[in-house]
Amino acid sequence: MSIDVSNITHSIQLAVAPVFFLTGVAGMIGAVAGRLARIIDRGRVLEDRMMASKDEDYVQRSLLELNFLRRRGRLANLCIGLLTLCGALIALTIILLFVGQTTKTEIDANSWSLAAMFSFGLGVVSFVSALCCFMVETMMATQLLNFHPLRQPATIPCMAASQAAAAAAPRKAGAEPSRHDAFMPQA
Repeated sequence: MSIDVSNITHSIQLAVAPVFFLTGVAGMIGAVAGRLARIIDRGRVLEDRMMASKDEDYVQRSLLELNFLRRRGRLANLCIGLLTLCGALIALTIILLFVGQTTKTEIDANSWSLAAMFSFGLGVVSFVSALCCFMVETMMATQLLNFHPLRQPATIPCMAASQAAAAAAPRKAGAEPSRHDAFMPQA
């Protein structure tokens, strides 16, 4: 039995290519796991504050936010599950490509390659589905934000003081406004 070194070298090169995809999947899992940890931490803080509060209005707002956090957590869990499935499918693809390249008969090699193509395709579909879950969870996170301070800037003491100081500062005639003036809310 002779070993064809060039065929084995080509097989290793072909099988290692999807490893870069696995690196991206691992990075995504880390990012989503971090978001899930923050969701859990926020939920715990909210539960503690809600239990200590006697304000019924605050308790109702907290319950709404907890329900929202639960939905976000479920989406993050689904995303992690899809990314894990993607990683498993890509690992299976690597194995199938390597075995398919090292088989002796042409019929076996073709069936291994077809199985690898199917496995890789399912992995990509799983990855795209996870990205969709990530996008929805991210959009949900920004929906909960309350932008009332941006609508009523004069009620924030530090902003009111900076506006008064900016209005009191003398300006040269014809001088352009400073870069910070463009970002100051106008009363």
